[in-house]
Amino acid sequence: MKLKKKWFMLKKLKGDLFQPRVIYKVSSDLTSAKLGQYYFVFEENFKKLNKLLKEFDNEGIPLNATYIDIETPSLHYYPISIGQYGLAVFHSYLKTQLSVKRDHFIRIADWFLKNVTRSERLGTYWLTDVPKPEYRIEKPWKSAFAQSRAISILLRAWQVTGNPQYLSVTTEALLPFTFDITEGGVAANLNIGRPFYEEYVANEPTMVLDGHIFALFGLFDFIRSVSPEIDANANTLARKIFQKGLDSLLSWLPEYDMGFWVRFNLCRVESYPEIDPCTIGYLRLISAQLKVLYHLTGHNQLLSYSLKFEKYDRLPNILKMYLIKRKALKSMNRI
Repeated sequence: MKLKKKWFMLKKLKGDLFQPRVIYKVSSDLTSAKLGQYYFVFEENFKKLNKLLKEFDNEGIPLNATYIDIETPSLHYYPISIGQYGLAVFHSYLKTQLSVKRDHFIRIADWFLKNVTRSERLGTYWLTDVPKPEYRIEKPWKSAFAQSRAISILLRAWQVTGNPQYLSVTTEALLPFTFDITEGGVAANLNIGRPFYEEYVANEPTMVLDGHIFALFGLFDFIRSVSPEIDANANTLARKIFQKGLDSLLSWLPEYDMGFWVRFNLCRVESYPEIDPCTIGYLRLISAQLKVLYHLTGHNQLLSYSLKFEKYDRLPNILKMYLIKRKALKSMNRI
């Protein structure tokens, strides 16, 4: 198993070193009420989207392989990946207008309807049923990132079909953002007024940077498409959640800045390495995310950090980062 982990990480390192500068093309329409392309233009290509995507089920729903940490490999449904692939299919539909692409997209949207969990207090949410040992997560877990993917998929399905069920489930999907992770929600640090929307909800904050930003993208989709004329209360709530998440992002960003690189997270889980730098691909993704968020909000601080992080992307810094990354991976028993 140890040799297998080392080989897996070596392949990841090779892929990271040759990661393209521009990972995803940015959409040309970021603000219209009619939701077209997502903020990044995803393509129907497993290798470009997520190398853990392996195959489809009978309905065309993509399945993920387990990560190297899991001792018993299996294929599973991973809402974040399903949402990403669903957006790629939607982009194909926009480009071709083929009914087969529309039908495939709707089947993916319907997967989110069929696999939703409902709570009178917490609204609607999606669970991922695969362990995350590095965060001490052993039972099905919630994710603000998964909420975001579902919101972006279901809102587009609502606009394409006019089916109000998609909108209803999406509206209820806002509620988990209003609860701290200690209360069953998807926001960490809500009790100190600096909510961080968690990609991985654990017993302690995990605070993965790109996951929080992707969560903001889904919330912005809601603000764009569900106007006050359609649902004033829901629009107000989405704006409130988005603004709190944006303000807290601006306050947390300095803590991710290593002075020459960017931290992957600010994880507080016991036994997790104190500093875990992001990979080259994530550095470039985060820089692109911040630039998109700047265009959505006009906050100059976002653009400043985006450009700053771009300048970190140099060979001396990469080599310095990998010395620290190796130590982090070793402490997690990944190499």
